[in-house]
Amino acid sequence: MTSSSEPVALRLIDREFLIACAPEEREGLLESAAYLDRKMRELRANAKTPGFDRLAVLAAISITHEFLALRKQHSGADQSVGDTLAAMRRKLEAALDGQLK
Repeated sequence: MTSSSEPVALRLIDREFLIACAPEEREGLLESAAYLDRKMRELRANAKTPGFDRLAVLAAISITHEFLALRKQHSGADQSVGDTLAAMRRKLEAALDGQLK
């Protein structure tokens, strides 16, 4: 990663933010901001008090919940793959042991 950074203008709802980031992180930052903006707009459509700060906190909680659910799901898949690989290794070792005897 380079040490230089450049300002990137992000728009969330009706506010603009300038965030410094490395050039190689720009695209990811813009995608993240677009996702956050969509989430905040969804929440604003259903909120009784759609203040910016409240929407930001609600969006952060919602996105964190999504992230943790995906991480848990991914962790379970990793465990399953690990178990399958271990079983395959045992079978392969048993087969090789049988050939060597």
